[in-house]
Amino acid sequence: MTNLKEDVNIEKLYGKQSSLSKEEFLKSFDIRETGLSSQEVNNLIRQYGLNEVKQNKPKKWYNYFLESLFSPFNSILLGIACILFYTDVYLAETPSYANIIVIAILVISSTLLEFFEEYHSNKAAEKLKELVATTTTVLRDNQKVQIPINQIVLGDIVILSAGSLVPADLRVLEAKDLYIGQSSLTGESDAVKKVVNTDVKPEELDSISDLDNICFMGTNVISGSAKCVVIKTADDTYFGKVAHTISTSKPKSAFQSGIENISKLLIRFMLILIPIVFILNVAKHSTITAFTFAVAIAICITPLLLPVILSSSLSKGAVRMSKKKTIVKKIDAIQSFGAINILCTDKTGTLTEDKIVLEKYLDIKGEEDFRILKHAFLNSYFQTGLRGNIDEAVVNRGLQNDMQQYVEKYKLVDEIPFDFSRRRLSVVVTDGNKKQLITKGAVEEILNICTMVDYKGTTSPITKEIKNNIIQISKKMNKDGLRVIAVCQKNDILDVTDFSVEDEKNMVLLGFIGFLDPPKESAKSAIEKLNAAGIRVMVLTGDNLEITKCICKKVGINSNTIVEGKEIEKLSDAGVLRLLKKCNIFVKLSPIQKARIVRILHESNNIVGYMGDGINDAPSLTNSDVGISVDTAVDIAKESADIILLEKDLHVLLDGVTERKKNFC
Repeated sequence: MTNLKEDVNIEKLYGKQSSLSKEEFLKSFDIRETGLSSQEVNNLIRQYGLNEVKQNKPKKWYNYFLESLFSPFNSILLGIACILFYTDVYLAETPSYANIIVIAILVISSTLLEFFEEYHSNKAAEKLKELVATTTTVLRDNQKVQIPINQIVLGDIVILSAGSLVPADLRVLEAKDLYIGQSSLTGESDAVKKVVNTDVKPEELDSISDLDNICFMGTNVISGSAKCVVIKTADDTYFGKVAHTISTSKPKSAFQSGIENISKLLIRFMLILIPIVFILNVAKHSTITAFTFAVAIAICITPLLLPVILSSSLSKGAVRMSKKKTIVKKIDAIQSFGAINILCTDKTGTLTEDKIVLEKYLDIKGEEDFRILKHAFLNSYFQTGLRGNIDEAVVNRGLQNDMQQYVEKYKLVDEIPFDFSRRRLSVVVTDGNKKQLITKGAVEEILNICTMVDYKGTTSPITKEIKNNIIQISKKMNKDGLRVIAVCQKNDILDVTDFSVEDEKNMVLLGFIGFLDPPKESAKSAIEKLNAAGIRVMVLTGDNLEITKCICKKVGINSNTIVEGKEIEKLSDAGVLRLLKKCNIFVKLSPIQKARIVRILHESNNIVGYMGDGINDAPSLTNSDVGISVDTAVDIAKESADIILLEKDLHVLLDGVTERKKNFC
């Protein structure tokens, strides 16, 4: 749970930068929209350092050493050594250093063993994490380049799209339906719309929620796109100002809580036992002898090497798992990783090849129509957001059919980016004579905004019969294992200059495009092995019922019972739990519904692993005991994960689980 306790003067930090209009801002701060030069970047890095918040910088060696030296057990022994110095040296007629030396040797040995293991394992983890370092897109020398987030400098022009992490505090220069998730800072689940110019005056700023033209470091783009300029980096950002009061970590795992409870129990037992042993012996022996014996008992029951053994075992396990294409970002997650009894996963890329190919382009009667491919190509080619597999498949198929000519003939006028509530994306293009609004998206959502259909160039109103026939064609394609996207357009938009979601209405349905993403050959055997290892595989997907059922049947997941997201929306947690006990497949889920299912499973005493790589998987990755992602995932998914696989295959995950079990056997 995010927790902010520090008051930050929002007006002082952002008042001027927020209140100026775009033109005034660019002039006042001497900002170039073409980006910085390489020489300017080097000078700024030398002057201000890397874009790293102090709390997130790698620890120095002495930080690890001090943590090891003053562990709970060592602190008690150091306290006992101080008492012995008083009794055996200061009060004694003949000073004796024997007991003190013994304790010193134990403390030093324990400290050095733990220090070296912890230091080297964390260094190894840092090197592994560099393989999946988060990057961002900036303009440098007027060219778009991908750079690590810590290379961001003041004045950089940053390009944001759906799924991007905000790498620093940014002032928005251009925005198209830009919605930012600020829950990591404010705790508010709703996305916040960001604009170029704000109407809020500096003196009216009470919190960061009032700043609607500033994007904050550590937040993420839910939908839309933008061009922004960096105004604050590292510790100067809002995140940096309050970093020491922010806790975004997961709740303690069962393993962490167990170790902590055992340690506390042993310490309590020792603190009780020392006085009892001393009282029982003080009547028969001298005070010093009785006390020395009590201290000796305390030393015997103190498990000095327990933390060392655990640290050593976990770190060595992380290194061995890296050889199995499994990168451990958080060492404490290793134990939970091997103890998983439920694995929740998406369908695409995990159960399927994630190599989507456009197979069919059909009109409203299910007949092949080249115009459908043309309109889908224009939509996918000219959209500027996060280009997914579907867009890549459409563009590739279009180029194979000599559609390069349309790239030169048409120009992009505007765009209405994709978001998860609308489940569609629109572009406005022109050939110089007329403008077209072309939209593609989920069949149900496209049908909701269409009032007409186009068949071989002739338009007519949508009737109930036509609508039912369209739905039947879509379902038939789904049953064949095809993912279906509908395409529509609107031409009467000559007078419109600023396009928005409100313009997606009264459109003309053209037809469908069907994609094939075949199941992986390895998926069935991997699921069988996971089940044999006591791991139940559950599919949580935003895809529809028919295509999910087709894929799950082929890979051996019981598909007799499938639940849609709308069915769990009105159920209590207890009702959802009853469904979870008998159903392994949930379809048409929103990101919030996925996260809710994972949370309920976790709260039901399960060790839950969640495997995902998309923007909508971030809440579920955080709610799970072990968040698992892949190196090709979007930034926010990689940041939310505990374990990262270098290959998106269940066999790689199975290898990692097996390796962890070897580590603790």
